[in-house]
Amino acid sequence: MVVSIGFEGSANKLGIGIIRDGIVLANPRRTFITPPGEGFKPVDTANHHQLNIVLLLKEALDEAKIDPQEIDVVCYTKGPGLGSPLVSVAVFARTVSQLWGKPIIGVNHCIGHIEMARLITGAQNPIVLYVSGGNTQIIAYSQKRYRIFGETVDIAVGNCLDRFARLLKLSNHPSPGHNIEQLAKNGKIYVPLPYVVKGMDMSFSGVLTYIEEFATTLQEYTVEDLCFSLQETVFAMLVETTERAMAHCGAQEVLICGGVGCNIRLQEMMSEMCKERGAKVFATDERFCIDNGAMIAHAGAEMFRVGVLTSWEDTFCTQRYRTDEVEVKWRNDI
Repeated sequence: MVVSIGFEGSANKLGIGIIRDGIVLANPRRTFITPPGEGFKPVDTANHHQLNIVLLLKEALDEAKIDPQEIDVVCYTKGPGLGSPLVSVAVFARTVSQLWGKPIIGVNHCIGHIEMARLITGAQNPIVLYVSGGNTQIIAYSQKRYRIFGETVDIAVGNCLDRFARLLKLSNHPSPGHNIEQLAKNGKIYVPLPYVVKGMDMSFSGVLTYIEEFATTLQEYTVEDLCFSLQETVFAMLVETTERAMAHCGAQEVLICGGVGCNIRLQEMMSEMCKERGAKVFATDERFCIDNGAMIAHAGAEMFRVGVLTSWEDTFCTQRYRTDEVEVKWRNDI
């Protein structure tokens, strides 16, 4: 029975999760929210994490009703992510590891999303669509690696949505993408936008630049129309490339994870595609789609279970840490 604690702080979400054998005991989270029209700077985000992490740790331990000595392993996000926030949380995790005398594991953020989503949904061997503010990847597991079949060639789909929300001066609470989703529900007119799929890869920077010009003039379109059109276009690109990966691998499952995976419209579009193929789509809600500590705790526990630990010299952070760099020793299928 492994009890693990996970520290996540790769972007503007600070989360601490505690898991016992795949059961979430606690998963509190704090979000650094900036004024409408503004993004979050790495230094300010790191300061937010430093100010909140001690109280959040106490909250997690109280919610889980366990003492530090009951914890077997300390896990933290090693990357990818924003440098300053990553380091601020990693330093705290290393301190806790020393104070409690526990081993430490650096976890790949993307792997954390995938493994948590697999745990919650029960998906066995899906094509994974990992979509967030910093990452857009289509992934399939093979021979101890999560192989990247396709990805963005420039900005992530979540970053595309966030930047458009920023231009519209939408609130950052609870998230810019969520507020675009709500406006899109009232869109009536589809505005034709650039659709850029290059083989298995996608590009979102051009469609963002194109729609920004509409947003400054609006012309005959409403803000709701633009939000609706942007969602429909970028999500269609994601569904197309995911379906191609399914055809290549002969997969009958799709797993959507990452912050953008909360979007109901994306889930609906993916469900329609899967229905036509006789396949299933799996997704989680905002508790586990959005960055959280439990996903780091769970992925770390899986690594710990097969004897993977991080040496003290390697407990650094890296902003560039690709999903396919990690050897997935804990999976025995295929």
